[in-house]
Amino acid sequence: MSARTDTEAAMTQATSGITPDSLSTTLKDKLGASHVNIQDLSGGCGQMFEAIIVSPQFTKKTTLARHRLVNGALKEEIATIHAWTPKCFTPEEWEKKKGA
Repeated sequence: MSARTDTEAAMTQATSGITPDSLSTTLKDKLGASHVNIQDLSGGCGQMFEAIIVSPQFTKKTTLARHRLVNGALKEEIATIHAWTPKCFTPEEWEKKKGA
């Protein structure tokens, strides 16, 4: 990254206030998520996240419907970041995945 890009990235993180912890808290509050694991893939600038989200609200919902729930819960946050990749599971699906 160039110095200009590094500076811009630091400014974006400082002004947006978006962190893995803030995203996790919002998802737990709004979706009743029992497990949230968010990785900042941007090197700390708060612009690229990947998430594992486990919520009973995903039961009987398609992948698209699950993503819409998550995106709705994080509408303001998603508007300020560059990339967002959620992986959504019901508690039952998550238990099976962990056991595999």
